[in-house]
Amino acid sequence: MSKSVLIADDEPNIVISLEFLLEQAGYRIRVAHDGQEALEAIQRQPPDLVLLDVMMPNLSGYDLCQKIRENPAWQHMRIVMLTAKGREVEVSKGLALGADAYITKPFSTQELLAQVRDLLADR
Repeated sequence: MSKSVLIADDEPNIVISLEFLLEQAGYRIRVAHDGQEALEAIQRQPPDLVLLDVMMPNLSGYDLCQKIRENPAWQHMRIVMLTAKGREVEVSKGLALGADAYITKPFSTQELLAQVRDLLADR
């Protein structure tokens, strides 16, 4: 069975390109357009990995990352922060909250795909 990825991002162009890239790589994709929608999607059906934008309406990526890590049932879930916020302090905050990786926009699609594959391979 293929691995599932939740794309949580409010930028339509990013979502479309990520969805296409990851579907072509064989992953099952779901999309959430804000933090609250992403949390509800995770509660309904936890994905194997979340691609998580930091700046989203209703619930920030940082807050969602923290909520995921606070839930023991979701400890297996991989989190990749995918954001334009690339200062060292922001990267440190994302990793401290429990993100497995932090990738800044603009990003290389091949590097992102390699990161997703690596994180899901060790499961």
